[in-house]
Amino acid sequence: MASEWREVRLREVATLITKGTTPTTLGMPFVSTGINYIKAESVTNEGTIDRRKFSFIDPTTHEALRRSQIKAGDLLMSMAGIYLGKVAVVPPEVIPANTNQAVAIIRLNSDVDRKFVSYFLRNREFNAYINSLVAQSAQPNLNLAEIGNLPLRLPSLNEQRAIVHILGTLDDKIDLNRRMNESLEAMARELYKSWYVDFDPVRAKADGRDPGLSKPIDDLFPSRFIESELGEIPEGWEVSNIGSVANVIDCLHSKKPERRDSGLPLLQLSNIRNDGLIDMQDTYFVDKSDYKKWVSRMEALPGDCVITNVGRVGAVAQMPNNQKAALGRNMTGIRCKQSFPYPTLLIECLLSKAMKDEIVQKMDSGTILDALNVRNIPGLRFLCPKKREILDCFELSARPLRALMERNLAASRILAILRDTLLPKLISGELRVGGAERVVRNMLP
Repeated sequence: MASEWREVRLREVATLITKGTTPTTLGMPFVSTGINYIKAESVTNEGTIDRRKFSFIDPTTHEALRRSQIKAGDLLMSMAGIYLGKVAVVPPEVIPANTNQAVAIIRLNSDVDRKFVSYFLRNREFNAYINSLVAQSAQPNLNLAEIGNLPLRLPSLNEQRAIVHILGTLDDKIDLNRRMNESLEAMARELYKSWYVDFDPVRAKADGRDPGLSKPIDDLFPSRFIESELGEIPEGWEVSNIGSVANVIDCLHSKKPERRDSGLPLLQLSNIRNDGLIDMQDTYFVDKSDYKKWVSRMEALPGDCVITNVGRVGAVAQMPNNQKAALGRNMTGIRCKQSFPYPTLLIECLLSKAMKDEIVQKMDSGTILDALNVRNIPGLRFLCPKKREILDCFELSARPLRALMERNLAASRILAILRDTLLPKLISGELRVGGAERVVRNMLP
């Protein structure tokens, strides 16, 4: 029963509550590789730690910052700014590691299950409570004393572990989808890089080597190079640009409409993921009249690409199946022309390092923010074969990879909704473990 749960303060079940140190404040620089240095933005909404957002310090700096050395099983909690309240359990594979002064390190005793406490602190209702504590602050933040004073409600240790098992089953499936998508993303990008940037099949044939492709695909590639304005390119290829293969449509330059609890979606920068997917977990809804106004130039449809003009300049994503949206501010839509029905080639081209380098050359440098002017987007150059068969072959090979990425992300969003629905009910005692287990069994294969 929920009445049997005990109420404690976080400090009562912790052996350590401290925070990290920023090495540059002590004159110690970051390095390109070394000891993992976990920043506030590394702690995700899913309660995981994103290794792609790490910095690194050398072993000497790590030893000097002994107070903020992290152990496996520690809880990390973002203490300030837009990341306030995000919590994750440190997995063994990131150790050794250190962290910065915007992250609290919470080391719990054996009386509690650390993952249960993590779920408790990640609960929407508890997150609202945290934000209420800092509502009057210009820069929202929590100090260590406030973190130690956070109230917890704890069932028996066995009950904690049973709740963790249920929620963890959903998180494990979400994590499996994430890791699968990382592999699929790497496969699609490597295929594009091999064919369209490094020209591996052409170089192999030029050197008299077997490209390792089936004969029908092998026969599509030439065996020699020619010179171009971008350097050496395969014979039969050309320097093309985005404007020749796609329509480029600017967003509406108007005051951002009021956000609604429900309605129609207006894309935001936060919806654009680094892997080129659109994540609508946090959807900015607008009413029908505002939506109609904001799609007057373009309604983003499945297969359309979106590129950002300021802030994260050149961030790119592609609209998934069954999703439409209006373009938010500082976004540009890119839609394949009917004569170029290759949306997967387009998104992989826009995501490539070669295109990112091209974007840097086309950026306007401002006094405050750099920007990618919409007028420069059609002129972004890339290398393209004249043989449509190569384009067809790439689309047939890469499209299933990205389609599966879209489905995995959509499935993870459903699982996350289920987890976030069960979470407050389980940790409050409103829903018993047996009932939650039946719900999860019905959802998972």
